[in-house]
Amino acid sequence: MAFRHFCLGVGTALFGVVIVAGFWLALGGLSARNTTSSAERMMARRVRHFAVPAEARNKANPLSSSDELLVEARRHFADHCASCHANDGSGISSLGQHLSPESPDMRLAATQNLSDGELYYLIHNGVRFTGMPAWGSEGADEDSWKLVLFIRHLPQLTGDELKDMEKYNPKGEMDRIEDQAEEDFLGGKTDAPHSMHH
Repeated sequence: MAFRHFCLGVGTALFGVVIVAGFWLALGGLSARNTTSSAERMMARRVRHFAVPAEARNKANPLSSSDELLVEARRHFADHCASCHANDGSGISSLGQHLSPESPDMRLAATQNLSDGELYYLIHNGVRFTGMPAWGSEGADEDSWKLVLFIRHLPQLTGDELKDMEKYNPKGEMDRIEDQAEEDFLGGKTDAPHSMHH
């Protein structure tokens, strides 16, 4: 009898969730243009937490932080991650702010309080229904563990480190042409490039 009441309660709760979700979809649809609500962000964090297997959550980083590893990880982050997460991990980038949910500020507790194993799992395997792809290769992935070290370092990132990262951010063809024109100008090879006339 108690089990029957339990099943009835769970069924009623699920039906309520479906009704609320249907009402929410009818109001806002699936458009990613709408700002992500705090309730959606909270739900996404909870789902993310439960999606990481317990054994993965409990893994310890096999690497110890060092200046050399942090430089390597910082430059890797600039090249692979900053397009969405920004060099400083704030998530304030043209791509990161247009995802749904938006890229998180990884300097804050919601990310910093995750275990090393959780961070590794999320980097290595990605997160479904978000813009976070799976970056890791099959098997153990040292690059993902290095990124965990860098994510832990984000709250202490210095101006010099940010400046170094800019050199490793991906650039399009027009950016490369403009950089070359500025370099030629500074080297005295040409007149001021067009973009410097403004």
